[in-house]
Amino acid sequence: MKIVSWNVNGLRACMTKGFADFFQEAGADLFAIQETKMQPEQMSEEMKFAGYHLYMNSAEKKGYSGTLVYAKKEPLSVVYDIEGDTTKEGRVITLEYPEFYFVCAYVPNSKEGLARLPYRMEWEEMLKKHLLTLNKKKPVIYTGDLNVAHEEIDIKNPSSNHKNAGFSDEEREKMTQLLAAGFKDTFRELYPQEIKYSWWSYRFHARENNAGWRIDYFLVSDRLMPKVIDSQIFDTVQGSDHCPIGMEVRF
Repeated sequence: MKIVSWNVNGLRACMTKGFADFFQEAGADLFAIQETKMQPEQMSEEMKFAGYHLYMNSAEKKGYSGTLVYAKKEPLSVVYDIEGDTTKEGRVITLEYPEFYFVCAYVPNSKEGLARLPYRMEWEEMLKKHLLTLNKKKPVIYTGDLNVAHEEIDIKNPSSNHKNAGFSDEEREKMTQLLAAGFKDTFRELYPQEIKYSWWSYRFHARENNAGWRIDYFLVSDRLMPKVIDSQIFDTVQGSDHCPIGMEVRF
């Protein structure tokens, strides 16, 4: 099974930058998208790919946040959002299949000066509860823009970013706690020393200089890790300030 995830930073904009070509080339069984920045009525025909079911969770606020999953196989069930989160920002979609749960998430950014860190901490706890509840029933594949560079190897300039959103001690600790609760970071498990990034600022020629952050992930339940064939970062693919990531898993 091939799975792809991509924060497109606006699906309509990404469609003008080669999204459809990459989508078709990838041929993924599941394709998760974060930051769609659109409402269901803005979904054009060219965004509806033949052979795929489409599941969309839009933010109440127009032009903001939002998640979407394209699936070749129709799931047993679909759940939008997570228990306790009343912000209506369209951040989570959960698909259930016979062998696993698939969770696509766009984790809240803590914002400049960590202004939204308290909410982010609460949200992380709600998300962890959701994942652990699912994990008791069957293995979980959790993917998306998790908005945190977990280890120093995951960020170009760790020393100057310890108090910045995405690399604060608090956010990194939440990731550590989630992994300790029964999950594996597939890319880091397979490539413990490899330096690759999935997001670059639009400022200071960051992508040109590869001054990036690895903040997009495929996490899986511990018991599913032996079935993971590969975990990829497609860092040459343009179209957003993030690049797509991929995972192959054997069922």
